[in-house]
Amino acid sequence: MKKARTGALPREADLYAPVKALLAAQGYDVKGEVRGCDVVGVRGDEPPVIVELKRAFGLGLVLQGVDRLALSDRVYLAVGAWPKRLRDVRKLCRRVGLGLIVVAVARAEIVLDPQPYAPRKNAKRVGRLLGEHARRIGDPTQGGVTRRPIMTAYRQEALRCAALLAARGPMTPKALRAADDVPNAGKILLDDVYGWFERVAHGVYALTDRGRAGLQRFAWRTDSVPAPASTPMSPKPHARTAKKKSDLVTGQSVGDGVAPAPESLVGE
Repeated sequence: MKKARTGALPREADLYAPVKALLAAQGYDVKGEVRGCDVVGVRGDEPPVIVELKRAFGLGLVLQGVDRLALSDRVYLAVGAWPKRLRDVRKLCRRVGLGLIVVAVARAEIVLDPQPYAPRKNAKRVGRLLGEHARRIGDPTQGGVTRRPIMTAYRQEALRCAALLAARGPMTPKALRAADDVPNAGKILLDDVYGWFERVAHGVYALTDRGRAGLQRFAWRTDSVPAPASTPMSPKPHARTAKKKSDLVTGQSVGDGVAPAPESLVGE
């Protein structure tokens, strides 16, 4: 069915919320900008659903979608306007195994579901995609955005390291790993991709001014870092030491000439 075309084309970022709502309603855990994919939805052990966003349909979008078929059979192209040659567009998408979604008036509508198509999968890329999705906390980056840093799982872990150093001062990678969920603390501090850390002693790192600026830029709270472990209680004194102290209190000690009580001998 041919739809009316009114108004200006929306931005790519404006397509994200309707597409996310569409997938979330079907039980998918949806996140934006994961390993180069605009939208990724995961549901249980099923293959991921990948959606590429564009304001209008074009060859570049098709080529992008075909590339994503190396990651999943469930790849959709989402556009912000009904294509002029909808019938031909549907045929093209069906031939290459892509689905089609049209976002109109802030509502996403599935025009075509992906048809069976089995290109050779890249297991390494699939592992990286799902790994990034699993490690990333929350959904910090809106799908389709450009000209701004993407909040990757690596950046989130680096920010957790920076927050700990800001709150507690210089620390070792081992102490950072024990304090929070930063399993890659050693590599992050050593590589120092963002220039946030500096080594102040052997195996000890501190936060730089650039690191403090990074915490402010990404509005990362430092007051929510886990509290340091409490100091363990002093061990109880040894029984022999305690007995000697008790004897001193009563005025008797081993050296006062008071004979200890005779011990029973075995066999008597």
